[in-house]
Amino acid sequence: MLGALFGVAAWGVWRTRDRRGLRGYLHGDGTARWFVIGLSVIATQASATTFLSIPGQGYQDGLGFVQNYFGGPLAMIVVAAVFLPLFRRLKVLTAYEYLGQRFDAKTRLLGAGIFLIQRGLGAALTIYAPAIVLSSVFGWPLGLTIVGAGLVCVGYTVVGGSDAVRLTQQWQLGIIFVAMVVAFFLLLARLPAGLGPGGAFALAGGFHKLDAVSFSTDVHARYTFWSGTIGGFFLALAYFGTDQSQVQRYIGGASLRESRLGLMFHGMAKIPMQFGILLLGVLLFVFYQFQPPPLLFARPSRELVAAHTEPEKLHAVEAAYAAAAGEQTRQLQGWLAARSAGDLPGAQVALVAAQTAHARADAARRDAAQLLKEAHPPAQASEADYVFITFILDQLPHGLIGLLVAAFFAAALNSKAAELNALASTTTVDFYGHLFGHDLGEAHQVAASKWFTAFWGGVAILAALGANLVENIVQAANIIGSLFYGAVLGLFLLAFFTKRVGGTAAFWAALTAQALVLLLYHYLDIAYLWFNLIGPALCVGLALLFQALFNLMGNHRRAVPVSS
Repeated sequence: MLGALFGVAAWGVWRTRDRRGLRGYLHGDGTARWFVIGLSVIATQASATTFLSIPGQGYQDGLGFVQNYFGGPLAMIVVAAVFLPLFRRLKVLTAYEYLGQRFDAKTRLLGAGIFLIQRGLGAALTIYAPAIVLSSVFGWPLGLTIVGAGLVCVGYTVVGGSDAVRLTQQWQLGIIFVAMVVAFFLLLARLPAGLGPGGAFALAGGFHKLDAVSFSTDVHARYTFWSGTIGGFFLALAYFGTDQSQVQRYIGGASLRESRLGLMFHGMAKIPMQFGILLLGVLLFVFYQFQPPPLLFARPSRELVAAHTEPEKLHAVEAAYAAAAGEQTRQLQGWLAARSAGDLPGAQVALVAAQTAHARADAARRDAAQLLKEAHPPAQASEADYVFITFILDQLPHGLIGLLVAAFFAAALNSKAAELNALASTTTVDFYGHLFGHDLGEAHQVAASKWFTAFWGGVAILAALGANLVENIVQAANIIGSLFYGAVLGLFLLAFFTKRVGGTAAFWAALTAQALVLLLYHYLDIAYLWFNLIGPALCVGLALLFQALFNLMGNHRRAVPVSS
């Protein structure tokens, strides 16, 4: 584990030891090929959150979460055709420099400021995810583990810069995929004899875990074909077109063609990759139907409940869960026997009985979550984030546990380093350099970028200490993006496709749209993906309205005669 983690990181730092200039530190040396860019884009987005939380998402809700990415490939085409050529032609260090050139300084600072807020919050989740793993494996206190994991990520990023991130991501991503493939086949090997992949998928289908696509038009449904295609398109367009953590991954390609190919590679690989990880979660669900999981997956939650709950109350919940889980396993064994014997009516009867027992077991688990809330009100049973790591620790041999722990931490280094690098570059270029550093040398700005990397690492560590309040890490990351990306995307759409909207109208429109999105999220009960459409629509519509009002007021003032 230590060799995989620190060996790759040390190699990346050594390879980039001669990077001295600001552009080289933030963007690399400009020689990256399409394959490296594509892997870097994937690795930046696919943090430990992806490989830890998405299997748990598949365990809980099945394959439906994959709809979240349906709009991604089309968004990659738009980014490659519109955003990328302009960024490269203007040779901007950050995406928000373009807003300053198209509008004005205050609009640039607003776009950069919104990015810093949402990416700073998102960075906390990429620290929290590997901390869960290390805390579960070694039994360390979660808070201290968050601090330790965060410091490792910060030190690695400060020393290496963008090229170290890009160079090491391809090797770290290799470790991750090897570990996930090994876990997938070992999970298949742990399934009951006679079940096989066909039986596993038949059982998963019986519990509606294979319902990958829903064409429901209900805007309250969290994941549907329409929310994923439309809302997911705008989410991906904002993330890859305006988020500095992604922009600086592909803007430093060897040529426009290489950068475009890298984006297309990501667009083609993303949905199959997420589908495979969700499928792993579905198989975890099947596995735990024959070998019931603990009442609560999260060990810290179990310890809190045991320490602060009346023994009689806890025993009653545990007994109800054990009875329901045992009945479910017996019925599924009967289903498997009937299915093997060709007795389809008997198999159907056993499956219905198993589903009824499963509902009772779920009710007992909800009762346990309520006990946790009573024992420690701020806590939440974030079960999905602990499903995969529980399987790893309980079912895999120790050598493979080390490989998978290294994979999770490598994913954390991938994403965390890219995020911190983007936060530092935006702070240095769009705030420090723009406001205070006109006469400062390049070496000073590189040093400032490293200090800002450390600063944002500290902010992320502090925010991660409160991340146990979220229900599911990957959903929390998408919700944060959906609430903050829309206004910034609206600014870029105005910059690209309108000629008469000025900076003042764009500034107030984005600020108003951001406030309205947060207000609507609080009061409006709709799927969060729709806010990726609402945000830019509000920003563009308000900017056109404000500009028309400003023009009208200007014409009115010119038309009023000045009294002598």
